[in-house]
Amino acid sequence: MGEKNVSSEYGERELRSFTRSVLDDLQALEQMLSEGLIENGVRRIGAEQEMFLVDPAMRPASLALEVIEKAADPRLTTEIGRFNLEANPAPLKFDGRCLSELEAEIDDILRVVRSAAAQFDAGVVLAGILPTIQQSDLTLENITPIARYHEINRVVSKLHGENRYVQIKGVDELQLLVQDTSIEFCNTSFQIHLQVGADELARAYNWAQAVAAPVLACAANAPLLLNNHLWEETRIALFQHATDTRSYVHQARRQTPRVNFGDKWVEDSVISMLHEDAVRFRFLLTRDVEENAAAELDAGRVPELSAWRLHNGTIWRWNRICYGVTDGRPGLRIETRFLPAGPSVADEIANAAFHLGLMTELLDAGGDVRDRMLFDHAKQNFFAAARYGLKSQLTWLDGRDVPVHGLILNELLPLARAGLDRAGIDKSDIERFLGIIEKRVAANLTGAAWMTESLAGMDKRAKPNVKMRSLTAAMKENQETGKPVTEWEMATIPDSSEWIDNYKSVEQFMASDLYTVRAEDALDLAANLMDWRGVRHVPVENDAGELVGLISYRDLLRMLARGKFSGVEKLAVRDAMRTELITVSPCTSSLEALELMREKKIGCLPVVREGKLVGVVTAYDFLTVGSKLFEEKLKSVMAAVSGPNGGPEDRAD
Repeated sequence: MGEKNVSSEYGERELRSFTRSVLDDLQALEQMLSEGLIENGVRRIGAEQEMFLVDPAMRPASLALEVIEKAADPRLTTEIGRFNLEANPAPLKFDGRCLSELEAEIDDILRVVRSAAAQFDAGVVLAGILPTIQQSDLTLENITPIARYHEINRVVSKLHGENRYVQIKGVDELQLLVQDTSIEFCNTSFQIHLQVGADELARAYNWAQAVAAPVLACAANAPLLLNNHLWEETRIALFQHATDTRSYVHQARRQTPRVNFGDKWVEDSVISMLHEDAVRFRFLLTRDVEENAAAELDAGRVPELSAWRLHNGTIWRWNRICYGVTDGRPGLRIETRFLPAGPSVADEIANAAFHLGLMTELLDAGGDVRDRMLFDHAKQNFFAAARYGLKSQLTWLDGRDVPVHGLILNELLPLARAGLDRAGIDKSDIERFLGIIEKRVAANLTGAAWMTESLAGMDKRAKPNVKMRSLTAAMKENQETGKPVTEWEMATIPDSSEWIDNYKSVEQFMASDLYTVRAEDALDLAANLMDWRGVRHVPVENDAGELVGLISYRDLLRMLARGKFSGVEKLAVRDAMRTELITVSPCTSSLEALELMREKKIGCLPVVREGKLVGVVTAYDFLTVGSKLFEEKLKSVMAAVSGPNGGPEDRAD
């Protein structure tokens, strides 16, 4: 759980004091490592489970604080987004039935959260990125009102300087310009912690880096963002954009981002990496620190190292070193941050089993990875796995180029089985959880593949929001069964559903893939566009994407009737377009937009955000919406006038 009690008001003196505390903590940690005070000979595991809260329409539900209060469970805490929650199961010794125990506790936590959320007509979904998130959800209003999150947003935005440009190329291409860190709300993960001894920590960290790619490839569960199909695990690209503190000057100097995989293997001790983080990355948060770590050591007590831990919590390496105290003994662990939430709890524990089995076997019997793999290959592998999942090609140990699919089935699963057996894990747990991985890889069916294959099978005429809602509802339903993703049916659009929820706002069903023209374009270009594409309205925009006019089929007919089409080759779009326009925002309710079109007798409403054209809704779009809204209204009216036997009530009026 991140430290929430931070300072949001500090000057140079407070910052220098906090900096000294961080440096003192690192010096104390270095002393503890050199004197053998860090626990050895014990391996423990832990986890962090993040999740989305959703409303009945499967949209994000900003109820985190309310659900936590209602649940009254100390294992629950907040995340930066008001529709995200984090849960922290108890750490376990890595042996016996620890994997089943972890699964059972996460199931229990989800039961508690679902029960509390149900009292607000909400539910829970596990996903790397929630398919139904829309750009209107990514606002400062949805930052959890806790000092830590607001301060991170303020400082990150200030350090970055100008608007944050997000560009992710996958099957589709996403380009966004954002002013804050709210796009981070899109991500949730399932983080695994492995405590290892101080004498093996450097080797263990390097192996964690090496195995990250194949583990991620078979765990991918985030292919969709804002209706775009991007990477198989889009979180990897998105999180770096969301928390990037580098100005354009720093990016030009190739400064390392705060979210990073690293640039080299760790040498004999991890302390050099921690030193680098302290001097490279600006302090985002401060707090009053009363502890003197050196004095605590001199007194024979275990220091908390709270200043360094606060700073370390704002550096988001995909594998991160963490410090903790268990039963009075200080320990160091590797936090694996790249795994997504979902698709089911069973899938998450299977991912953990695969990762932990590989770590154990390779750490104990694999030697030094630096002798067998270039770091650049480990890094390239990681991003290839994030982009392509089980279709990726990796450069594996000893320079072998292999498809990840075959590598997992033929080499890595046997290694993971041996590692789990070496750790004393219950044999039934080994077979069950690694069996889930084997079936998933053999079927090429990750959570990401299930989503994209489900969407491919849906009615092509359905609006994107209807598809995303149907997809998310199927995810939620399947997750509640506890079955792994390989046992799920593909998601479909149900014949009967609360369709009114699919059309509450203009953003949910507007057309965003638009054909537009410029005012200086030839008028016959607009006329041919309408003919070829079967549209009756064409927005006119300038090179900056700002709406400057609208030309309609009716406008062309009117010009034709008035004989103004003589010499059409000389006419420009500006000669026919209308410039006095009625527009709406993406958040405008569908009822309001429908009433506006009826009142103004117009057939098209351009949708504008901050002066830029982002979509269009037309009368044709409202044919479906209007009929559904009418059906809902008719049902409510009939219910209101029905008597106790289903017939009309007797009324004096």
